[in-house]
Amino acid sequence: MTESIILPAPALGTSAMPRTKWEREYRTFCRLLPQLLTSHNGQYVAIHDAQVVDSSDDRMALALRVLHRIGNVPIHIGLVTQRPEPVSRSGVRREVRAIHI
Repeated sequence: MTESIILPAPALGTSAMPRTKWEREYRTFCRLLPQLLTSHNGQYVAIHDAQVVDSSDDRMALALRVLHRIGNVPIHIGLVTQRPEPVSRSGVRREVRAIHI
């Protein structure tokens, strides 16, 4: 009878590749959060091309400033805090109706 060889389990990546630019920017925000807590605690930061491009206490002012500077491209604006950011909704409602021809 031959001896069994037990190999360690293969290391599998726990996260799939980001599907969108926004998802890449969000992941960058999450990765940078520990550093941002020391430098930008309590502020909103804008992430574009995997780096902080601007910050502010006012989320809307930050969004408008970054939009003006880099254009209408996907970015992530996140609040730097140890607590999870509250979920916010845009308030936009769309009514979907069947088209009768």
